[in-house]
Amino acid sequence: MKATEFARRADAVISGASQESVREDSGDLPLLRGERVAARGLTRVLVTVALLVVVGAAACALLAPFGLWLPLLVLPLLLVLAVVCARVSRLASSPTMPVWAVAAIVVLALGTTVWAGLTHSEQALPRRDPGSYLQSATALATTHRLPVQVPADTVGGAAVLRIPGVTLESPAFYQVGTATDPAVQPQFMVGTAAWYSVGIWLAGPLGAIWLAAVFGGLGVLGLGLLTGSVVGPRWGPLGALASAICFPMLHINRSTYSEPLAVVVLVAGLLVLVECTRKGARGHWQHARQLGFLAGLLVAGGGLMRVDALRETLLLLPFAALLIIRRDGGGWPLLAGAGVGTLVSFAAGLGLSDQYLGSIAGSLLPLVALGVGLALLATAVVVAARRGVRLPDGIRRLLPAACAIAVLVIGVVLAARPLFQTVHQSAADPGSHVVAGLQHRQGLVVDGARTYAEQSLAWTAWWLGPAALVIAFALLAGAAHRVARAWVADEPLPRWSGPFLVAFASAVLTWYRPGITPDHPWADRRLMVALPLVIIAVVAAAAWLTRWSTRHLPPAALVASSVVVSAALLVPEAMATWPHATERVEHGELAAVDQVCRAFAPGDVALTVDDRAALEWPQVVRGQCGVPSLSLTQPVRRDPAARGQAVAAVAQAVRANGGRLVLLAADSDAALRTPLPAGVTAGPVVQATDVMVREDARLLERRPDHLVSLPIRVWLVSVR
Repeated sequence: MKATEFARRADAVISGASQESVREDSGDLPLLRGERVAARGLTRVLVTVALLVVVGAAACALLAPFGLWLPLLVLPLLLVLAVVCARVSRLASSPTMPVWAVAAIVVLALGTTVWAGLTHSEQALPRRDPGSYLQSATALATTHRLPVQVPADTVGGAAVLRIPGVTLESPAFYQVGTATDPAVQPQFMVGTAAWYSVGIWLAGPLGAIWLAAVFGGLGVLGLGLLTGSVVGPRWGPLGALASAICFPMLHINRSTYSEPLAVVVLVAGLLVLVECTRKGARGHWQHARQLGFLAGLLVAGGGLMRVDALRETLLLLPFAALLIIRRDGGGWPLLAGAGVGTLVSFAAGLGLSDQYLGSIAGSLLPLVALGVGLALLATAVVVAARRGVRLPDGIRRLLPAACAIAVLVIGVVLAARPLFQTVHQSAADPGSHVVAGLQHRQGLVVDGARTYAEQSLAWTAWWLGPAALVIAFALLAGAAHRVARAWVADEPLPRWSGPFLVAFASAVLTWYRPGITPDHPWADRRLMVALPLVIIAVVAAAAWLTRWSTRHLPPAALVASSVVVSAALLVPEAMATWPHATERVEHGELAAVDQVCRAFAPGDVALTVDDRAALEWPQVVRGQCGVPSLSLTQPVRRDPAARGQAVAAVAQAVRANGGRLVLLAADSDAALRTPLPAGVTAGPVVQATDVMVREDARLLERRPDHLVSLPIRVWLVSVR
């Protein structure tokens, strides 16, 4: 075989060429069919799970308001929905992938699940999002409804909730309803709590935590498949490996975040979008329409897990406009699927999380404005194209280079932001107090209004390395040039155009405004689109260099060039992740909660009376312990006289209702020794738990590489 012929065949295989072209080159039909069956099976598994996540969350939004989220009803329903989703997933296909690559991706996905599961976190207290999601799931699993009804007589009657300073509310849990018919509404969208509640039914809190690890493994599986689809079939394992060892992704997979579910749904949607583009370019319009609707539904359906999915949904608009102009068949169905997913997500949000949506209205309004702007722009472009309006020839010639330069300029500006900008938010924002406290403890200049958003690109470099960012932006510039060239030349769009446009724009918006309390590694979960984008871009750069080297360099140089580019990503990743490889965040917290639960007796009503207790324990006691709980508002907690009066009033009402009031403190036992009015007596103070766990360091200006100590202490005293 001539060297040029070997190079041509190698390039066809490595570049992920279509099955038909590879058949022409090799004629190895049995092997190719086996490879395609294996890859297609994995793709269908991923799409089935992603679609089931979306429709299962939608089912919860329908059933939970009526108290029908019951295991005897829901588990059979999910099995039926799984069968339906499996049939729908038959629409999905994938390019040819070698059996060894398929096996490697599966092994990496399983390894990710085991790694995250064995080193899982135990964030049961709602100090941050994982604890909030776990408590929301616990409430849903045990009460079977949302919002969570709290019968007034269980806390001493409606009069108790009319006492000034007494509330059912706590961080991430809003008090709704009336004093006679009160309820607690969990924060965030319903989908995450719905799925983790299934894990709680199956194996308690650990079942929910392990379910996050399972979805984390599926996310690695999906990213491997997506890499193989957009870069080349033999490059999927490298994308999966880089995703598996990326610490921010491992961090979310260890605990009950929304991101493990959201990543699976988004990656599946983008994978289907690749196939939609490919089928449309080949003239398979009916199949492209079906895939377009499914892709839009999945991407927008992620809104049932995290409201930020609206960003990726809106970014589908310009790509849908390109497909509509090209008449490839998938554009209008893509919009229809995205519209259905968005309507379902926001109907669920308005019905079950309206307090949460109201609290983040300041962040949602810019997204809505972006959506309106993109919709108007897309409409104008489609109308102009339908009327035969074309860009002037001079602009068409310059457009590819201009797009590439624009990507590079964006990268340079984002990297240079710390030199000319310090981003602030309102000093009245609750997060400002948190940031100021962290700055004080870390010896930094105290400026609580800082968001550190100008450093967001550096956050990415912490975990992937600066060389990976440079390589990624160079590759992304080339991708922008390729898409623009296809557009102006009226060529078929590259099959990866949709994921590229959506992921790149989403990453840029995230880098520009992360919108999260900037302590790390907590804040790095905002990078769950940016990190895979950079990873896949570096893998694509390695693939391109390999294909170029195959034609122009000797074998030794070919291997060396590919290894150097891959190592520029994998080595910094491994070094950043290594200190966290076996850490157990807040391990022992579930046992501490069990100790507190055992300290209560039937008929008890808990009342949290100091700051830390009010922040961490009301919903834990109510949900995991099954003990009715109340809290004092901050002004009453910090005024001993007002605290004593409120305690006396609640104790009298609870006693009249046949119960016993138990005060709970978590800062110290000082608040339990508040002087009480005549006729009200307190029993001896009992320490229910005293456990030292390890939590994330919560650093602001450098990459975390260790855990810090966190005491979990609770004191109780009964009042009569």
